[in-house]
Parts: sequence; C-alpha cells; structure tokens
Amino acid sequence: MSIVKFYQYLALAYGLLIGSFLNVVIYRLPLNLSVVKPRSACPKCGHQIRWYENIPILSFLFLRGRCSNCSTSIPLRYPLVELLIGLFFYARFPLLLEGVFLYSYFFEIMVFSLLVTIFFIDLDHHIIPDSLNLILAIIFLVDVVLNQRYLNGAIGAGGAFLFTFGFTYLFYKLRGVVGLGGGDIKLFTALGLYLGIEGIIYNIFLSCFVGALNGFILILLKKLNADRPFAFGPAIVVVSILQIFYPQYFKQLMQFFIG
Repeated sequence: MSIVKFYQYLALAYGLLIGSFLNVVIYRLPLNLSVVKPRSACPKCGHQIRWYENIPILSFLFLRGRCSNCSTSIPLRYPLVELLIGLFFYARFPLLLEGVFLYSYFFEIMVFSLLVTIFFIDLDHHIIPDSLNLILAIIFLVDVVLNQRYLNGAIGAGGAFLFTFGFTYLFYKLRGVVGLGGGDIKLFTALGLYLGIEGIIYNIFLSCFVGALNGFILILLKKLNADRPFAFGPAIVVVSILQIFYPQYFKQLMQFFIG
C-alpha cells in the first residue's frame, strides 16, 4: 500500500469517528443536552455504551442493529451518518494531492458535516438550530474574506434573507400559516454568503422544486397530510451539497430546467 493510500484510509477512519460524534449532536442538540457528557447510553434502558459498542459501522454490524442490553433497535441513521461523513473525507482527500490549499479540504469537510447534521436534525425535529446556522455562516464569511468576495457575499446573503423572509411574511398574511421556518430562512441567508446572488437564486428555485416533489410523493404514499407542514431543510441541504461540491452536475440539472 502506498503512503498516499494509507493517508486516504486514515482520512476515512477519521471521518467515521467524526460521523459518530455528529450522531451525538443530531440526537442531543435539539433536546438542549450537552454533546460532551454524559457518555452515550441507550435512550430506552439507559445502558451506557461501552467503547467496543461504539466503533463506527462495525459495532452496529456486530450488535445486529440492537442494544446489547434491551435489544431495542438502533436507528439506521447512525451507521448511515458515519458512512456518509467517512466516505466524503475519503473521496475529497485527493484534493490535497492536486495542489489545493489545505484550507480548501478542511472547508469542504466542515461544510459537508454541518449540512449532513442539519439534514437529519430537521428531518427528525423540523427545526434547524441557530448554532449550526451561525457556525455555517461564520465558515462562509471566512471564505468570503479570504477570497475578497465582499460585495457578492453581502448581496447574496441580503437577497436570500429579503426574498425568503418576504415570501414567508406574504404567505402568512394570505394563508395564515408560516411558509418557511426561521431556520430555513437563516440557512438560505448563510448559503447566500458563499453562493452569491445568482447562486442562491438557483438554490432557492431548485430547493423549492425538490421540496415540493418530496411533499407530493409523501402525500401519494399517505405519509403526509396535505395540510401538515414538513421539513424543508433536507431539500435545501441536498441541493446545496450538489451545488457546492458537485457543481458540474448542478449546472447540468439547471440547464435541464432553464435550457
């Protein structure tokens, strides 16, 4: 095995560990619990997770997806998040070998990790914690400053906020219900810093399409009532991941819609 491949597998292992920690964040942050202590435990029986029961992916397979004490099923989300983060760390590692500045690699893994965390928290609780939106905005703001994209970032963030807040306000006045949650508006605003005005317009358009399509499918499957709100954050996250990390596919998709 080459030294390069060794470090790439090391990045994979590190990503799996980060994914394991993010699972703690996803579970505890919406409940206003510390993400540091106490030790992880089964939410049903309180059994404290031993170190060998907390090895990413492997422990889930070894335990056959169940608590070793009460046999309660462990959500599939746990190994899924670990795998998503680990594979992303692994896949993006070659950036370091292509002469890309070290900052770019850490920028990408931090943003991806935050977006995945937002995806699952909003999916489970229909909220996007302000702390996550703030951290994401700070990371994007640092990037704006380093690349001196002040005007584009300011217009993107301001435009995103004004449009989404204005839409939500108007929708509330006309229908008496909230169109977009505050967390969604703040997420769009943070993304606007990095994407700029043109990028955030595309993001909002495609996010609305993905969200509407998802809602329509859920209604057809009778998993959602037409009058019941559902999590919109996952749609924003999916579009953002495609737009930020795989822009070539995002451009092809937009060409399909607008020609």
